[in-house]
Amino acid sequence: MTAETRYDKVMNLSSKISVVVPVYRSEQTLKELVSRISSALQKYDFEIILVDDASGDGSWQKISSLAKENQRVHGIRLGRNSGQHGALLAGVRVAKFEIVVTIDDDLQNPPEDIEKLISELKPNFDVVYGVSAEIRQSFYRRLSSKFVRKFFSSALGFNSAVTMSSFRAFRTELREGFNTQLGPNISLDALLTWSTTRFAVAKVRHDERKIGSSHYTFRRLVRFMIDMTTGYSALPLRLATAIGFTTIGFGFLLLLYVVGRPLSTGESVPGFPLLASSIIIFSGVQIFLLGVLGEYIGRMHFRVMNKPTYMIAESTD
Repeated sequence: MTAETRYDKVMNLSSKISVVVPVYRSEQTLKELVSRISSALQKYDFEIILVDDASGDGSWQKISSLAKENQRVHGIRLGRNSGQHGALLAGVRVAKFEIVVTIDDDLQNPPEDIEKLISELKPNFDVVYGVSAEIRQSFYRRLSSKFVRKFFSSALGFNSAVTMSSFRAFRTELREGFNTQLGPNISLDALLTWSTTRFAVAKVRHDERKIGSSHYTFRRLVRFMIDMTTGYSALPLRLATAIGFTTIGFGFLLLLYVVGRPLSTGESVPGFPLLASSIIIFSGVQIFLLGVLGEYIGRMHFRVMNKPTYMIAESTD
């Protein structure tokens, strides 16, 4: 297939779009979100998949009501909270059309910019991230998000992570690369890197949050980083090996000091302070290394249990 033919195919596919929205305690924004998506995509054939991630508020009732009013809206309710990426995967796997667009439920990414993402799906690209030069978030959220992206890019080798965002468009066919039981704690961005290396960026707007606040606390961000690091990289194991060798080297130098000082100066090494410090250092290193191994063993344990990434409790279809 030539580049021109593939481009024509993409532009034809772009008239069929599945918009996947992970929903968590956002009943107040859903009506406006659906309305704006529908207006932005009125010249396209599209569907809107709203995935309620066990919100616990009135979000599911709102989704059910919107699905009754608009045949393009489809609702999915998860039986338990599976996280943003688990909810996204649930929606991506039921998407019917050839292009998937994911967007958050907080209206900070304008649905009117969806067309910008679609237009960037040229023959050389399979995934397009919507990135804004000015992020309307608190300083803490901007700093933590930037750190997470940099960490994924440098430490885990995800070159696309520098520009990744929750506002993305990609070819639905990419899901075939991760159409298996994945277990809990997944990252859609990491899964997309399994299927392609062709990523692009589109400049979009980022608005102020009108209602509510971000559900990503510092604790959740740290937990997310640990899950992604142990789930998609052997870096912690390599780090544990490096720390082990460093500790051995430190112990060898300590041994030389303990043996060499009496020989050179005739003075013995003070016993208790040195012994206590050595025990604390080596015990701390051992506990850290056991913790790293425990993270990997825990993930293998859940895989063996076949714990699902998500569980669909009901849908509006």
